[in-house]
Amino acid sequence: MAMDFFGRREFLRAVGSAGLMAGVPALAEMSAVDPASVTYEVAQPDQNADAAPKYSIKFAVCGMSHDHIYGMVGAIQRGGGVLVAAYGAEPDKLANFKKRFPDVKIVSSEDAILDDPSIQLVLSSTIPDERAPLGIRAMKKGKDYLSDKPGATSLEQIDEIRRTIAETKRIYGILYSERLEVKAAVKAGELVKAGAIGRVIQTINIAPHQIVQHGRDPYAGGAGGRPDWFWDPARYGGILTDIGSHQVDQFLYYTGSTQAEVVASQVANVGHPQKPKFQDFGDMMLRGDRGFGYVRLDWFTPDGLGTWGDGRLFILGTEGYIELRKYVNVAVSKQGNNLFIVDKNQQRYIDCNNVTLPFGPQFVSDVVNRTHTAQDQTQCLLAAELVVRAQMKAQHVTLKS
Repeated sequence: MAMDFFGRREFLRAVGSAGLMAGVPALAEMSAVDPASVTYEVAQPDQNADAAPKYSIKFAVCGMSHDHIYGMVGAIQRGGGVLVAAYGAEPDKLANFKKRFPDVKIVSSEDAILDDPSIQLVLSSTIPDERAPLGIRAMKKGKDYLSDKPGATSLEQIDEIRRTIAETKRIYGILYSERLEVKAAVKAGELVKAGAIGRVIQTINIAPHQIVQHGRDPYAGGAGGRPDWFWDPARYGGILTDIGSHQVDQFLYYTGSTQAEVVASQVANVGHPQKPKFQDFGDMMLRGDRGFGYVRLDWFTPDGLGTWGDGRLFILGTEGYIELRKYVNVAVSKQGNNLFIVDKNQQRYIDCNNVTLPFGPQFVSDVVNRTHTAQDQTQCLLAAELVVRAQMKAQHVTLKS
C-alpha cells in the first residue's frame, strides 16, 4: 500500500512550521517525496512458523566465554534441540547461564560432554582461539559442532578443520548471526534470490560495535564488561577476523561468490591507548568471482544510539539496490529489521520483524539428515579463511593525534 514515508505528515505536524522546512533543505526535500512512488510493507511470517519442530536432537554447550551462546542455544531450541548439558570455565559466565537455564545439567569438564554418546551436537562460544581445537575434538568424537564466530583464528586451524570434516563427515558450523539470525538479512536473501535487484554487484557492510553495552539485554556481549582475552588479538583473532567474519559471510552469500580474495585491509587502535594491542578500527576490500565487497568495522558506537551498533548493509544490483538498517532506524525508530529496496518502478520499505528465522530448524534437520541446508559448509569456511587472510595482510596504521 502507498506510504506517507516514515510518518512524514505526523513529523511535520510535530515540528509545525513552514519556516523550519524552508530553512532546512533536507526536510524541504523530504516533503517533496511523491507518496505514490513509495510503498510500505510488513513481511509476513512463514506459513509454518507456528508448527512444532519436525526433528529433535540432544545438544550441549561446551564453553560460554561470549554471551552469543544465548542466541545460539535459542536458535537450536527453536529447531527442536534439547539442551541436556553445559560446561563453562568462567564462574561468572556459568552462574549467569544457570540463571537462564536452571534445569540444565552442569558438568565439570569438556570431556564430560565430548565423551557422552547421547549428545549429537556441541555448541561453543569459548575463547576464539580455542574454538577450532574444541570443534575438531568434537567431530573426532562423532559429534557435529556449531561455533560462535570467529570459528577459527589461523589458517592452520582452518586446514585442520577441513581435514577433520573430510575424515569424519561431521558438520562444522559457524553461527554468523548478523545474517543467519537477523530477520531483515533473511528477507534480503529472499529478495536477492528472486532477482528483485538483478544481479548483485557489490555489498557494503558498515558494522560498528560497542565495548560496554548499556542496552536492555543483560545477556548482550558487553553488558557485563569485557574479559582480558577481548583485548588481545592473539586470543580473539583481531578485529577483521572477529567481527569481520559476519560481514564477509554476507559478501559471499549475497554475491554468490565461491572464490574470493582480499584486495586490501588495514587496522588501527585509534581510541584505546591503554590497551596497545587492541584494534578498534578496521576495514577491507574484497573481490569475488561474482561480485565485490567492502567492510568497515569499529568499536565506537556512542551511548546515545541506545543499542550496540547501527549495523548497515547495502546490496547493489544491476536493477536496483537494497539497504538494511538492522538494529535501529536512527532518529526515526528504535525498531530494527528495516529493509529498503529501490528498483526501476518504486521505493519500498519492508518491516521485517515478522519474518521467520529458518536457521535453527534447518541446522537441526542437517544434523539428522546429514545435509547442509542451513549453511553451506564450503562457504562457511571460505568466510573464515578470508577474514584470517585479511588480518594477516592488514596494514597497521597509526594516526597522528
